[in-house]
Amino acid sequence: MAERPIFVPKPETNELVKEVFLRLIWSPGFAVVQKEKNIEALHQAANAAGYRRILEVSTKSDNKRGRHLSAFYLKARSIRGRDIPLECAFQGSKVFEGGGPFVDMYEMDVRKAKKDPRLKESGQLIAFEFEGTRWPLEPKTAFYDWLYTSCIYPHRGWAAKLFDYDGFSDIEFNPFRSVNCQARSIALFLSLMKRRELDEALESPESFIRVLQKSDYHPRLRSDDFSPRKLFAAKD
Repeated sequence: MAERPIFVPKPETNELVKEVFLRLIWSPGFAVVQKEKNIEALHQAANAAGYRRILEVSTKSDNKRGRHLSAFYLKARSIRGRDIPLECAFQGSKVFEGGGPFVDMYEMDVRKAKKDPRLKESGQLIAFEFEGTRWPLEPKTAFYDWLYTSCIYPHRGWAAKLFDYDGFSDIEFNPFRSVNCQARSIALFLSLMKRRELDEALESPESFIRVLQKSDYHPRLRSDDFSPRKLFAAKD
């Protein structure tokens, strides 16, 4: 067994996004077919919990919309007019005790950037820095959510179609090991759009943090007795 979340937009509440954790039979392994089995199992569990329409947001999605919402596909626009893969922008903007930001990652292949050894060899993560703006580590996910939301914003007319879904999943996301998640970010985007707070949030990094801080949106690394150490080889 394993436990994975779906993310439900909740614009009518101050939490903005509801995280629903579901148990499923996990198919271990890195093959695409294993990922597809896990997506199906998670969506079946969501359906049983009353969430009928779930969109997988990752490169493994069987829906074109879900693949196009992936951080590997989306592009962040730099102040120099360059389009940078969102994942490269995120990884390259990390600042550690021993170095960073590593802006050369902006030009890398997405998978190569994500596995760059400097991300593990530069000490403790202390901040993010993108295009001259320094982002603190708190609120957690603020920089990733801002980056993701900024990428989707020019396509908000198209994104309105996503209100048809009950929630969003990302089978690559392990809540016991990381906190940033593209499925959560799109749910947050939709809540802010529904609440008519999107424009205010994207006025500046400071505005974005202010909007998050006045809400009950507080993503955290999940840690309890139902952890990967107690699961059978549930690696992703």
